[in-house]
Amino acid sequence: MIKRIKFFWEALKETYTKWNDSTASNDSASLAYYAIFSIPGLLIIIIWIAGYFFGEEAIRGQITSQISGLMGQDAAKSVQDMIAGALIDKENIFMKAIGVGSLVFGSTTLFFQLQRSLNSLWDVQPAPKKAFVKFLLDRANSLGMILIIGFLLMITMVLSSLISLLNNWITNYFGLETYMVVELVNYLIGFTVTMLLFALMFKVLPDVEISWRPVWRGSFLTTILFTLGKFLLSLYFGTAKPTSAFGAAGTVILIMMWINYSCMLIFFGAEFTKIYANKRGFKIVPSKHAKWSDAKLYEDSQRMKDPSES
Repeated sequence: MIKRIKFFWEALKETYTKWNDSTASNDSASLAYYAIFSIPGLLIIIIWIAGYFFGEEAIRGQITSQISGLMGQDAAKSVQDMIAGALIDKENIFMKAIGVGSLVFGSTTLFFQLQRSLNSLWDVQPAPKKAFVKFLLDRANSLGMILIIGFLLMITMVLSSLISLLNNWITNYFGLETYMVVELVNYLIGFTVTMLLFALMFKVLPDVEISWRPVWRGSFLTTILFTLGKFLLSLYFGTAKPTSAFGAAGTVILIMMWINYSCMLIFFGAEFTKIYANKRGFKIVPSKHAKWSDAKLYEDSQRMKDPSES
């Protein structure tokens, strides 16, 4: 047990050092910028997917509720306005095709750019002869992540709705203690869904083949940090209101700050996953459409020349 704690602490310290020295802050700021243009398309596609089963209005309400809980009513209204401004003409077939294509392209840009940043962290790059195929696969992976988010949102919505419907019945027949247990289960479900989403990001998006074990470790740490940070940032934004000085643009700034924070944690979790995998000796290889970066190949060659540096 002591060895595990020591290993975790050493891995955590090394992760912070590497993460602090990396381009994580710049990459996160860039992703926050891309996200402003990706959010409308991303949410519309999620609404279409989940709305097919539960109705678009119900899904809109769930998304608004989630955003409001994270960033407040103003940010939720801004996102609603973004979605309304991006709605496509469903009557004209030609305009609908163009609209769907632009939404898919725009919504996948965020995950596409996130993938590039994660590839840089893992020291991999696309194989030159497969660049076009790789581009198409990256867009497909990004669209797949959106579909996964829609599926997870449906699961969360169903479970939350069931618990809400059963609240009064549980309290009346089983007492307040049982109700608290059910609420704890509801929280754990949300925690698990978030961890699963991070795990899929670490496993699917980077162009490396890696075992699930380090991926679960990294996603668990990321989810803990995200949950803690979400509470602290909600408290900070609710009391200090740091975006009030920006006027009408304040809500957009708030959204960008949230995304920037989330991306910083994703890079921290990915860095921890990489360090954990290396320390535990897990095999890591580039995917068939990628290769090690030139910087990594040079570093490995130098290490082979001088083993004392490793």
